[in-house]
Amino acid sequence: MARHPGNEMTRRSFLRTGAGATLGLTAGLPALLAADKDKSGPFGGFKVGVQSYSFRKFNTEQALKRTQELGLHYVEFYNAHISPSSTPDQIKAVRRLCSDYDITPYGFGVEKFTRDHDANKKLFEFGKALGVRYLSATPDEDSFDSLDRLVDEYKIAIAIHPHGPVSGNTRLDHWYSAEIILQAVKNHNPLIGTCLDTGHLIRSAILGKRLDPAAEIELMGRRNFGIHLKDNDNKTDTNVIFGKGVLDVPAVLRALKKVDFKGCINIEYEAHEEEPSPDMKACVEVLKEAIKGLT
Repeated sequence: MARHPGNEMTRRSFLRTGAGATLGLTAGLPALLAADKDKSGPFGGFKVGVQSYSFRKFNTEQALKRTQELGLHYVEFYNAHISPSSTPDQIKAVRRLCSDYDITPYGFGVEKFTRDHDANKKLFEFGKALGVRYLSATPDEDSFDSLDRLVDEYKIAIAIHPHGPVSGNTRLDHWYSAEIILQAVKNHNPLIGTCLDTGHLIRSAILGKRLDPAAEIELMGRRNFGIHLKDNDNKTDTNVIFGKGVLDVPAVLRALKKVDFKGCINIEYEAHEEEPSPDMKACVEVLKEAIKGLT
C-alpha cells in the first residue's frame, strides 16, 4: 500500500518476550479482541476486512458500502478515507458511517513514526478516537523508545508493514521481512509487531529474496496484529485474484491458526483501481473455500 496525503471527512505491561514465543499474553490487545462482537460469519473464526486503499478511487462512504457488499465487517483505513488531522466531529462522523454499514474500524495506516514523541502521540490519540486496535507503520529505528511508552499507555499495537521492492523494484524496503522486523522489536514491548503484507513478501522474489508468507507469520508468532492479504503475479508484478499468482492461501491460514492469530485479515487489492470489487469478491470466495478446507 502506498501512503497518500489525507482528505478531510465532512460526514457521517505485557511480559517482555521474543516475538516468536508462545507465552500467553494477559492484558492489552488480546483483552480488547475478546470483547469484539463476533462478526466472523463464514470465515471460521477469523476476522476478515479490507484495507481501504483498495477503494482509493472512492470516497469514505463509497468504500464502506463496497466493503459491506463484499460481506465483510472490518476495515483498516488509510489516510485518504480519514485523515489523522481530522477534527473530533469528523472522526465521530466516520464512526457513525461505520456503524451505519456495520463495519468496525480495526486498524489504520500505513503511517510514519519517528523519534518525535509528541508527533507519535498525536497519531495514537487519533487511533484511540477512531477506535482501532493497531496502527500499521513504517517506523524509524530510533522511534522504538517512544513507541514502547505509547503502546503501553494506549493499548494500541504498532504493526510494522513490509513494503517489499521499492524505487522501481531496484531495492528492498528496510522492513522487508519478518526476520528484519523481529530483530528490531524482540526486546521491545510485545505490542510492537507486524502487519505483514503477503503481496509484498512474495514480490521480494523479484530481487532474488524468496520469502514464504506462512513461515514469516510463524516467525512473528503473537506479534502478528494484522495481515494485508494479497496474491501477486511476479512475472507482471501485479495483484491478482487469490490462487492465480504465487500465494498459498491455505498455508497462510494454517500459519495464522498455528500462532493463534487474533487480529484482522485485510484483503487488499491494488489492481483495477477504478473498480476492484468483482476481483475482490472472487478473492473472498477463494478465502471462504480455503477456510472450509481447514476444518
